[in-house]
Amino acid sequence: MSAQKKRNFQIEAFKHRVVVDPKYAEKTWKILEHAIHEIYNHNASGLSFEELYSWLVGVLELEKMSAPKRKFQIGPLKRQNMMDPNYAHKAWKILEEGIHKIYNRNISELSFEELYRNAYNMVLHKFGEKLYSGLVSTMTHHLEVISKSIEAAQGGLFLEELNRKWAEHNKALQMIRDILMYMDRTFIPSTHKTPVHELGLNLWRDNIIHSAKIQTRLQDTLLDLVLRERTGEVINRGLMRNVIKMLMDLGSSVYQDDFEKHFLEVSADFYRAESQQFIECCDCGEYLKKAERRLNEEMERVSHYLDAKSEVKITSVVENEMVENHMQRLVHMENSGLVNMLVNDKYEDLKRMYSLFRRVPTGLYIIRDVMTSHIRNTGKQLVTDPERLKDPVDFVQRLLDEKDKNDKIINLAFNNDKTFQNALNSSFEYFINLNSRSPEFISLFVDDKLRKGLKGVSEEDVEIVLDKVMMLFRYLQEKDVFEKYYKQHLAKRLLSGKTVSDDAERSLIVKLKTECGYQFTSKLEGMFTDMKTSEDTMQGFYASPFAETGDSPTLAVQVLTTGSWPTQPSATCNLPAEILGVCEKFRSYYLGTHTGRRLSWQTNMGTADLKATFGRGQKHELNVSTHQMCVLMLFNNADRLTYKETEQATEIPASDLKRCLQSMACVKGKNILRKEPMSKDIAEDDAFFVNDKFSSKFYKVKIGTVVAQRESEPENQETRQRVEEDRKPQIEAAIVRIMKSRRVLDHNNIVAEVTKQLQSRFLPSPVLIKKRIESLIEREFLERDKVDRRLYRYLA
Repeated sequence: MSAQKKRNFQIEAFKHRVVVDPKYAEKTWKILEHAIHEIYNHNASGLSFEELYSWLVGVLELEKMSAPKRKFQIGPLKRQNMMDPNYAHKAWKILEEGIHKIYNRNISELSFEELYRNAYNMVLHKFGEKLYSGLVSTMTHHLEVISKSIEAAQGGLFLEELNRKWAEHNKALQMIRDILMYMDRTFIPSTHKTPVHELGLNLWRDNIIHSAKIQTRLQDTLLDLVLRERTGEVINRGLMRNVIKMLMDLGSSVYQDDFEKHFLEVSADFYRAESQQFIECCDCGEYLKKAERRLNEEMERVSHYLDAKSEVKITSVVENEMVENHMQRLVHMENSGLVNMLVNDKYEDLKRMYSLFRRVPTGLYIIRDVMTSHIRNTGKQLVTDPERLKDPVDFVQRLLDEKDKNDKIINLAFNNDKTFQNALNSSFEYFINLNSRSPEFISLFVDDKLRKGLKGVSEEDVEIVLDKVMMLFRYLQEKDVFEKYYKQHLAKRLLSGKTVSDDAERSLIVKLKTECGYQFTSKLEGMFTDMKTSEDTMQGFYASPFAETGDSPTLAVQVLTTGSWPTQPSATCNLPAEILGVCEKFRSYYLGTHTGRRLSWQTNMGTADLKATFGRGQKHELNVSTHQMCVLMLFNNADRLTYKETEQATEIPASDLKRCLQSMACVKGKNILRKEPMSKDIAEDDAFFVNDKFSSKFYKVKIGTVVAQRESEPENQETRQRVEEDRKPQIEAAIVRIMKSRRVLDHNNIVAEVTKQLQSRFLPSPVLIKKRIESLIEREFLERDKVDRRLYRYLA
């Protein structure tokens, strides 16, 4: 604005008066007063002069705003007085001298307030660039001197000197940053330059760490110390931690490029060579111990002096070189590999293998596959060995032992991993169903336990045994075959009164019901109902006039509902006249109280108690089957009977009669009859006599019937045939249910749906399903589509 055009303007003051909070002024004065005290006490290093200045300016501005209304004039713009360049030069020299003294650790004579003020004034008067460039030059000069000092350090003193100089540089950098705080907050952000502290780190990196004579030497020294520690030497971990932290403070790229990358490469080479050495001279268990120890050492090393982010990388190196590259060789190692550990229950080694192998991507799958193969081979040998099949109870017990053994391994060594539990279950399901007699043998095992095996056992232990049986039952594909045998065995236990516990019997039925539904167990429950009803029936019989039998034998009858009990062939048997009379009285009573019913006697399922007198007047009470009773009663009227005569008199079927005679004449200690000629088998020309020399220390003697515990092959085939017949209506019912809801369906989908519906009881073969479809078409439940012959339509 020129002098010729100079004009005066009048501006009236703002009409609203600003009220100043008295507390603000008081607070400002307290801060300034505290700062003055600190300055006088030579404790100005912690003060922020910029902050004090801003408080003072704020108070003055508020004072102006709250001044009384007045008029004032604005004159022409006056040129601002700039700082004398010589003053700026002097101010920098003072700052430069201060920085030198800080680096030389000679700060006792320094006035940090004066240094701060000089730096503040230089920035305020636009000499920030001179201040910043001077700082870079001065720090670089000092770092070059420090670099030479570090380079001159020899041997083990190299890292110590580097660590010491780094600590000193950090202290110096902190003081310099405090002095230049105003520049750091104003000039540097506005010019986008590097802040003072970061600048100091970058200069250290460029002049020290990346120095040609230090960089490689530092890498080699650090890696050598790690190697020495790996070989058993004790190193100064504190020094290592400080140096590694220095690299991390300089930036992640410095740590990674100048140390971590080379550390990982050297580690991979080290563990590759060491693992090869170990694999050649150690067995599997010993190798795994060494690998685990090395892995733990590396994790400990990271926790002591490496970056936490390096743990994943270095453990990955160890896992790759010591585990992943040798997994196949380890699990198949002869006499010490996975199979050997499984066979010999080496839980610690298995647990170690699991924990190491789970760290690599396919490790657990390799263990699972080898374990599955081993279990399947072991189980296949067990279920196909002819010697094992001779004793069904032992056969099932071995299955349970094998399951317990593998369950324990999975629990103790494999952390109950679902992968291995599923593999174990699929393996058992595979080999149990290789033997078509597994359902029968499991039922025989239950029969043995519920007859005598669980006598005196606590309820908890009974439940454990039953749960194990149910576990094997779940593996069976032919559950309906098990049901068939279980029903037969349960019937014998109930009718002979040989069950060890009704509670145990009912508990198992509840478990079967839970597993397979009500339909599976309805007939089994009906058998228990019949037993209870029979007790009530006999009480009614003996309370009736029909029971007045005088000296006739006492009769106990179980009335069985035909549909609930296993179908039994009606075996002929001529009962003794004494028994026949009582039976007829019971028949008259029962049919008189129940209309529309028919009774047929199952003599092959009954028992009898006889009083017998042998030579020298020895008396015993014999517990025998109904067939045995019929044979023994014949000797009341004859001293000698041939097989033919016995067969004609009793009309008992030949197979049953031979077992009956065999049990009374050929079993040591129970031979109440004498056979001529003496042999284990019964021939048609054999003759039988009462054994007058029979004796027993017991008054009551049980004469068991010699029965095959397992079915003979023809009997098994017959049972199978009955099962197949029972399956036909079930398959047809499933087909009709599916077609009724779907109306139209192709052949493959029908097979899939039927299999899905029936798999809880048995696995129907596609051939059998096809036959049942054909049968339904013949009976006009279904029809084939006229265009697509693979489609079926439901006929309402």
